Amino acid sequence: MLIQTPKGTKDILPSEVYKWQYIEKKISELCKSFGYREIRIPVFEYTELFTRSVGDTTDIVQKEMYTFQDKGGRSLTLRPEGTAGVVRSYIENGMASWPMPVKLYYNITAYRQENVQKGRYREFHQFGVECFGSKGPLVDVEIISMVSMFLDKLGIKDVELNINSIGCPNCRGEYNKKLLEYFKPHLDNLCGTCKSRYERNPLRIIDCKEEKCKVYTKDAPALLDNLCEECKEHFEGLKEGLENLGIKYNIDKTIVRGLDYYTKTVFEFVSKNIGAQGTVCGGGRYDGLIKECGGTDTPGIGFAIGLERLLMVMAGQGIEIPNPDPVDVYIATIGEKAQKYAQKLVYRIRQEGFSAETDLMDRSVKAQMKYADKLGAVYSLVIGDNEVESNKAVLKNMLTGETKDISLDTLIERLKM
Repeated sequence: MLIQTPKGTKDILPSEVYKWQYIEKKISELCKSFGYREIRIPVFEYTELFTRSVGDTTDIVQKEMYTFQDKGGRSLTLRPEGTAGVVRSYIENGMASWPMPVKLYYNITAYRQENVQKGRYREFHQFGVECFGSKGPLVDVEIISMVSMFLDKLGIKDVELNINSIGCPNCRGEYNKKLLEYFKPHLDNLCGTCKSRYERNPLRIIDCKEEKCKVYTKDAPALLDNLCEECKEHFEGLKEGLENLGIKYNIDKTIVRGLDYYTKTVFEFVSKNIGAQGTVCGGGRYDGLIKECGGTDTPGIGFAIGLERLLMVMAGQGIEIPNPDPVDVYIATIGEKAQKYAQKLVYRIRQEGFSAETDLMDRSVKAQMKYADKLGAVYSLVIGDNEVESNKAVLKNMLTGETKDISLDTLIERLKM
């Protein structure tokens, strides 16, 4: 076990990490264009933050959190998602006094002890966006358009946008009565978790993944059909805004999302390339969350994208991610004097912002040139005592095979050309 990764985790090796860096760069560029600034939050928080915000009847809190006690007996939890921590930071750091809306994004690892399957890990990477302060549907449209644009920039096709509204506390109270009435005759046939949810939070039954419960949830009353006038108007504004931007959508009355803090707008971008676990991005509005966590009553909305699933979709669609820049020049050496000279030359080349490599393994010249080829070096040259004395060497273009005699003190200038 000592030399194995824990179940549900994986190493990202240098041969793959450039793909992650490519996506992360696209993320930062996108967020900058929409006016979002990066926030970095702790890996663990006090457990109560998640039980109050995510909801103590959700699968995440009931089944999936990594919770432990510190030496002081305080209950701490590895973050299972990003929104709660960002909301805590918003309150603690007085962001309510900042110009509104407050636009933040994050790129984090998160932790859930769930069944490991394709595209789903116990330690996973999540890019998310949160916007605080705006209550109208305009910001909902902007948030959704941000995801749509991001997927387009990555070249991802065949992803559908599904939207729904799960109302506000006013219309949800009446809706819960209808759910209780609907599920009552079927209560004995539901799973144990849903039986406990029946009285405490019947809406969570709709989100159950157990097949025995899905038999009954598929015909349950839809919250979208039981909205108050304010929530109906908000949803109509969302649809009009999406149509104004030419963003196609489907209405899916079954979307409730797996977190209790959502209100009104909820949405998912779903791909057909990753089977049953097809949700690439999910998000929605959470107008009561900041107040629930102890802040002033402030509306909010956000989304999160799992990077593992995003990479799966890209691979499934054959989308090529550009390889990282190759080594600009490899300097092979013969003899101790040449090694010392090459070390100085490589240092100077790196100071100028170019990538350069030289031998650190006492290889033969032939082995050094093979290594240069494996590195994908654009240029190479071999330096021995004669080259050091004459200040001249042969520069080889590794891509074309072309060679040229150069003065060593002009190498950096040639790399700039």
